[in-house]
Amino acid sequence: MPRPLRFCFLSIFYPPYSFGGDAIFVSRLANALAARGHEVDVIHCVDSYKTLAKLEPETAFANHPNVTVHPLRSRLGILSPLIAQQTGNPWPKTSKILEVFYSKKFDVLHYHNISLFGPGVLRLEPDYRDYIKLYTAHEHWLVCPMHVLWKNNERVCEKPECLRCTLNFRRPPQLWRYTRLLEECETLVDAFISPSFFTRRMHQQRGFAPAMTVLPHFVPEPAVGSPHGKPPLGRPYFLYVGRLEKIKGVEALLAAFREYARADLLIAGTGTMEAELRSQAEGMSNIRFLGTLSQEALAEYYRGAIAVLVPSAGYEVLGLIILEALLHRTPVIAHDLGALSEVVEQSQGGLLYRDQTELLAAMERLQNDAELGRRIGERGYQAYTERWTEQAHLGAYFQLLEDTARRKLGYVPWEQPVRTSLLFPAVAAVGSGAISRKSYGLEAVSTDLQ
Repeated sequence: MPRPLRFCFLSIFYPPYSFGGDAIFVSRLANALAARGHEVDVIHCVDSYKTLAKLEPETAFANHPNVTVHPLRSRLGILSPLIAQQTGNPWPKTSKILEVFYSKKFDVLHYHNISLFGPGVLRLEPDYRDYIKLYTAHEHWLVCPMHVLWKNNERVCEKPECLRCTLNFRRPPQLWRYTRLLEECETLVDAFISPSFFTRRMHQQRGFAPAMTVLPHFVPEPAVGSPHGKPPLGRPYFLYVGRLEKIKGVEALLAAFREYARADLLIAGTGTMEAELRSQAEGMSNIRFLGTLSQEALAEYYRGAIAVLVPSAGYEVLGLIILEALLHRTPVIAHDLGALSEVVEQSQGGLLYRDQTELLAAMERLQNDAELGRRIGERGYQAYTERWTEQAHLGAYFQLLEDTARRKLGYVPWEQPVRTSLLFPAVAAVGSGAISRKSYGLEAVSTDLQ
């Protein structure tokens, strides 16, 4: 039997120091691996979170005992991610990252959102060679300084004008993007992962050269014996779940519900546009803001909704909210854009719309025909069980790990007998220079595999 693996995840955000779906997925993957007996170390950047949130998160987050979290803080505080954003290198955090790399022998280094580490973080390596390095494109950061192909903070990007767009976002230009740093660092990754065919295509169209394996995210099923609360009572309702940001398109829903009085719109989530959206909704008795809800509470709202509305105005890389709706057998009505269209078409678990007229027609159709909603929800759930479960994802994930190891190393290290001791060279290559264990006081770090 293959031995348990040791993973090291690097991600700017990780719960509770996080905002969106990328960090949620990273935590789900880390804990799913841990529950199967593997060890997972997660490196994330508290300074990056505080550049946006300012305060400590209000809620805690529990991990499986096999997950070890390494929150990085620098004496430079929020200047640390700014340095990485400008130079493309993580040098204020380099020693801490290498300390984790040297602390044990990892089989897999998996990079997720590394935007405020900079591409230079891909140069940091352990002082052993039989590991593989993965990168998942949770956003479009590899081809877009603003991460999301959202031009001038107004619309989807049809043609790159990156400097002007960056300034319109009131962000400092990333100087390293005008060098070959990213291209050089890309060569150090053994396999790139895209959550959807659409996202892979967008990277290719914007000039990203390396091959990408499409591996969709997953949504875990509730644990056996989890309580199932009753759906909320009251008027019929449609549900929106997600961040309240301009790119998410919630304003379009408010406009639609000014004309649609037969049902309520329940909005679950927070974000920088919350105050503005609440102001726009003043006097609309069919709009309710729920704030941030737990997954258990959200499950009740999913099950009771006529449909989940996904109005994103920008390019989602997959659409985790659609998967959550499918899990609960709830139809979706999604904007016919990007990866949202891909997931709805693959699942047949919802309806697509292109404008407000089509949105209103889809809402009317599902509210008037409960049997149609039930059939669509059931189709979506069946597709979920085939494509987007934890088991389906991990099966494809481990196949990718094995294929990548054979391509890079010629064999699969974790299928070999476990060695009880390791001899490490004294120096680990980092970019064009070299960093020694001793220079960071790491020479005494244990590397025992037993």
